[in-house]
Amino acid sequence: MELLTDLLSVVVMVGTGIVAGVLFAVAVSVVPALIAMPADRYVWAHQLLGRRYDRIMPFITAASVLSAVLLATRAGGFAHTVLYLAAAVCMTGVAVVSQAGNVPINNRVKAMRPEDVGPGWDDPRRRWRGWHLLRTGFALAACLSAAVAVVLP
Repeated sequence: MELLTDLLSVVVMVGTGIVAGVLFAVAVSVVPALIAMPADRYVWAHQLLGRRYDRIMPFITAASVLSAVLLATRAGGFAHTVLYLAAAVCMTGVAVVSQAGNVPINNRVKAMRPEDVGPGWDDPRRRWRGWHLLRTGFALAACLSAAVAVVLP
């Protein structure tokens, strides 16, 4: 039984760490670069950047949620249960914000042709950034909650 708990602890730490790290890096580096680009270049760059993340991040997020929930059910004390549940809720927040906020914008931008962006274009970058910062906050909170739960005696 302890082996399963240890394995789940590794999964929740690696998963929340990857998601938080990727989203943090995008927030501090990629988003400012995309906002600084002319609209047609932004569309082109956005289409290139999302190709791999969109396929893998939902699985990592789901594995983190599942691991955190299972750890909460196996926790030996109230603090551990609360921390693991907080991590699960926060990672669920990442998924909900991604699916309801960022993914619809991503799909719209992916369907565009950079050469068709005109002066009246409804630029989604600031909305996308807002959703992204929200999910980044959720991911960082999830990682912190999971880390404290794992190391708490």
